[in-house]
Amino acid sequence: MQDFGEAFALAFGLVLSPTGDLAEIVGLSLRVSLTATVLACLLGLPLGALLATARFRGRGAVLVFVNALMGLPPVVVGLLVYLSLSRAGPLGFLGLLYTSTAMIVAQTVLITPIVAALSRQILEDLNDEYAEQFRALCLTRWQSVQALLWDGRYALLTVALAGFGRAVAEVGAVMIVGGNIDHLTRVMTTAIALETSKGELALALALGMILMAIALGVNALVQSLRLSAERQAAHA
Repeated sequence: MQDFGEAFALAFGLVLSPTGDLAEIVGLSLRVSLTATVLACLLGLPLGALLATARFRGRGAVLVFVNALMGLPPVVVGLLVYLSLSRAGPLGFLGLLYTSTAMIVAQTVLITPIVAALSRQILEDLNDEYAEQFRALCLTRWQSVQALLWDGRYALLTVALAGFGRAVAEVGAVMIVGGNIDHLTRVMTTAIALETSKGELALALALGMILMAIALGVNALVQSLRLSAERQAAHA
């Protein structure tokens, strides 16, 4: 167990002059989370747009279900993905368990409902505002969705960033499906948990500092985009 002050000093040193292991862990974390965010947006944004513009029987129940999935426990997601990808599962023949691909799948499943629910609210508000104009212009549903996505692009980008922030901070699901294997599936959150349990606080603190910097950067970018969107709306 390292002295607290010594651990902080070593952690700062690692952040300023990262080792190969530290860079590898951070790089894998970013690659997995960014890929999952892109996939979640490709799935969640069209679903959110559909729920925002379509009116059908059972829509209220679907909205309740999607909103409920926003609070789905990560360990449950990890368990479901594990069962699907395990050798006895329906997708076991793919051999993806304990790989970075399995971690991407778990994070995608976890944040897609977040992207869908938040984008649905944004696009539905815009759709209510522009509904009469769309009818007057005789736009098709697809044309209306395109217009909504373009007009709400800044707000939707904040949704994507929120999804990324949720993904990069995830530990439970990726631990279950990735196994926290050194040089293969070890990401920042799982490495922090492991190094802390071993009493190696320097690396854990260094990774924690980087994770906090990423979280602060994402939040600052979200706030900047929100202010930019508000200024644009004010000048429109």
